[in-house]
Amino acid sequence: MDVVVESGIGWMELNEYLEPHGLFFPLDPVLATISVRYGTMRDNVISLKVVLPSGDVVKTASRARKSAAGYDLTRLVIGSEGTLGVITEVTLRLQKIPQHSVVAMCNFPTIKDAADVSIATMLSGIQVSRLELMDEVQVRAVNVANDKNLPELPTLMFEFIGTEAYVREQTLIVQKIISEHRGSDFVFAEDPEAKKELWKIRKEALWACFAMEPEYEAMISDVCVPLSRLAELISCSKKELDASPLVCTVIAHAGDGNFHTVILFDPNQEDQKREAERLNNFMVHTALSMEGTCTGEHGVGTGKMKYLEKELGIEALKTMKRIKNALDPNNIMNPGKLIPPHVCF
Repeated sequence: MDVVVESGIGWMELNEYLEPHGLFFPLDPVLATISVRYGTMRDNVISLKVVLPSGDVVKTASRARKSAAGYDLTRLVIGSEGTLGVITEVTLRLQKIPQHSVVAMCNFPTIKDAADVSIATMLSGIQVSRLELMDEVQVRAVNVANDKNLPELPTLMFEFIGTEAYVREQTLIVQKIISEHRGSDFVFAEDPEAKKELWKIRKEALWACFAMEPEYEAMISDVCVPLSRLAELISCSKKELDASPLVCTVIAHAGDGNFHTVILFDPNQEDQKREAERLNNFMVHTALSMEGTCTGEHGVGTGKMKYLEKELGIEALKTMKRIKNALDPNNIMNPGKLIPPHVCF
């Protein structure tokens, strides 16, 4: 139920290799490496082999499924964005390929209705495998890019997995929840090709946006809040996005409160660039005010360093700086990334 991989392995190659064994690696990088049922990348890494700045080679953990032996170096390195060492080997947690799966899709009059359904679904205890939300602008982009005729309304997409009986039971419960929140056009697919066709809508969401503005660039926001605040965050952000002169689409991993917008702007127009920055800044500060985070999965890099002190506090940042100094005293690993330059002792 685990596999050791090295640099350069592709996600699809890995799953092709695992399929004859009845196993798969459940995270889909095309869907931003997230799965409601299986968690994030961090949850699915058992151990790492890391070359430190000193040249020492460290194995961060054993293959055991749980351990209380020392500091959790695995998670520390995963979240370090290359600032603490170079990862050369990863031991990944695997899952059994489910017996049966169903992909479903439905529409809503407002994005708040869609967000409310995602919250109600998670609270119902159903173990949804994937739960994705797109607003009407994103659906319009899909229609333009693929010559489709989907209803241009806020849309939820679900994936249910398990035994055939369990999947059907899940589908019926969610269908009832949808009907209580003004949902419509509920469709589901069990045939492999039909499922693939439905998920293609979500997988190609970013590229579909460029069909509306081929010469533009995209600024992609990525914030995350406690699930109970997701509907509020999306509703608040949507008002600001709809009022903007820029084309903005909403995509959310609705099962865990992770919310993205794709903001299209002309890189040659300074006013459009500033407007994109303003919208991104608005969403980050709104998420932070709701006890959320400035980034759910895209990392901090340099672009979001300015928000870290507000989110975590200066003492947390100083602790990170001490770890960085201890492991990389010469600052040779991704210098200038992750930790704001003003943090000092």
